[in-house]
Amino acid sequence: MDRKEALELLEDKSLDLAKVKEIFTTFKNDMEIVGMVAMNLSLRTSVYDRDKGKHPIMTELLVELSEVPDMGSRWAVAKNPHTPTEILEKLAKDEVNLVRALVATNPNTPTECLYAFFDDEKIVRDGISGNPNAPTELLAKLAEDSDKLVRLRVAENPATPKETLEKLQNDTDKDVAKAAQIRLKEIG
Repeated sequence: MDRKEALELLEDKSLDLAKVKEIFTTFKNDMEIVGMVAMNLSLRTSVYDRDKGKHPIMTELLVELSEVPDMGSRWAVAKNPHTPTEILEKLAKDEVNLVRALVATNPNTPTECLYAFFDDEKIVRDGISGNPNAPTELLAKLAEDSDKLVRLRVAENPATPKETLEKLQNDTDKDVAKAAQIRLKEIG
């Protein structure tokens, strides 16, 4: 198989994972193809259906992709719901803030990583604020963040406790207040 054929095959998200692995192994040093492998894996997963796309070859490829120099590939691994915990822990220390931010959004990220992210850059804190498995203690602290987008995501997060939402419904930003009011109505 040549490079052009490999790129064309990777555009099909239903391509057999064994074939995706074969392409990755063959073209491991071609960062465009590596990036396409990462994208192919991303397209197979869903934040709404966590089991969609789950397969041992998927996990194996995610582990290998976490080691590549291509930031886009690590980004795709960081957000993937099938990424093993130990890989998320490693990517939580990535030098690229966007990779860390996506680790912060991943529901499988260990709680200790989320606590470590609390003092990270705004983009990373924003990731925690939208994580449905974020500890309520962190969500309460993030509800006081100076950035309105962080507070907005806390207000929209299904894990945010009622007490925090009650405070946010009086937020100085009308969008944050409205989001908190909507969530309060949803939870009763």
